[in-house]
Amino acid sequence: MSGRALALILCAAAIHATWNALAKRARDPIAFLWSAMAVATLMLAPLGLRHLPEGGVPAEAMPFLAATILIHAVYFYALARGYASGGDLSLVYPISRGLGVALVALVGMAVLDERPSALGGLGVALVVIGIVAIALASTRSASVLGPGTGWALLTGLTVAAYSLVDKMGVTRLHPMPYLVIMGGGMSLLLAPAALRARGALAREWRANWRTILLASTLNLTSYLLVLFAFRLAKAGYVVAARESSIVLSVLIGWRWLGEGNLARRLAGAAVVLAGVACVALAR
Repeated sequence: MSGRALALILCAAAIHATWNALAKRARDPIAFLWSAMAVATLMLAPLGLRHLPEGGVPAEAMPFLAATILIHAVYFYALARGYASGGDLSLVYPISRGLGVALVALVGMAVLDERPSALGGLGVALVVIGIVAIALASTRSASVLGPGTGWALLTGLTVAAYSLVDKMGVTRLHPMPYLVIMGGGMSLLLAPAALRARGALAREWRANWRTILLASTLNLTSYLLVLFAFRLAKAGYVVAARESSIVLSVLIGWRWLGEGNLARRLAGAAVVLAGVACVALAR
C-alpha cells in the first residue's frame, strides 16, 4: 500500500472513531446521525456538483449509487440502534468494523474466487477471535452477547457490502459527487425514521446542536478519504487498514464514556488489529 493511501486511511480511521463516540453520547442516536448526515450533505453539495461530469452522472455508475445508498441507509440505522440499545462503544464499534474485514475476505473467496493465502486466512481467524473476546469482555450479564451485539453484527454485514460496492463505484464516478449523491439518498431514505418522533429530533437539536454540527464535518468527510483511498489501493487493504480505529474506540469508550474492562477489551482489540494487519499484508 502506498504511503499516500495509508495516510488517507489512518486519518479516516481517527475521524471515524471520533464521530462514533459523539453518536454514542447522543440522546437519540438516530436523530443525531440523520441530522449530522443531512447537514454534511448540504455542506458538500457545491463541491460535489463541481466535480460532476458535463453529461451528468454516468449510466454505469447508477447501479452502484443505488446499491450504496440502500446499504448505507441500513448501516446508519443499524449503527444507531446498536448505540440506542445500550451497547457500549467499545463493543458495537469493534464488532461492526472487524466483521467487515472478515467478510470482505470471505466474499472475495466465495464470489470473486480470490483464495486467501495462509497469512490472509490467519488474519480472518484472528479477527473472529478478537470479536468474540471483545463481546465476552463487554457483556454485563451471564449471556454471551452484550447489548447491541445483534445490531453490531448487522452493521458489520453492511460494512462489507458497501466497501465492495464503493470500490467499484468510485472507478466510474469521482468520489466527491459519489459521496454527495450517496449522502442525499441516505438522508431521504432515513427521513421517515428520524422524523417519526419529531419531539426527539427537536430535543436532540436543542441539547446537542454544536455536537451535531461537529459530527457533520466528520462523518462523511471520513468516508470521502476512504473513497479516495479506494482509487489508490485494493479494497481489502483499505478496509483492513481502516480498522486501526478499533483500538481508539476502546480507549475512547474507557476514558470518555466510562466503559470498564479496559485490559480485556484492549486485548481483544489487539487481536482484531493483528488480524486486520495480516489481511492487509496478505497477497
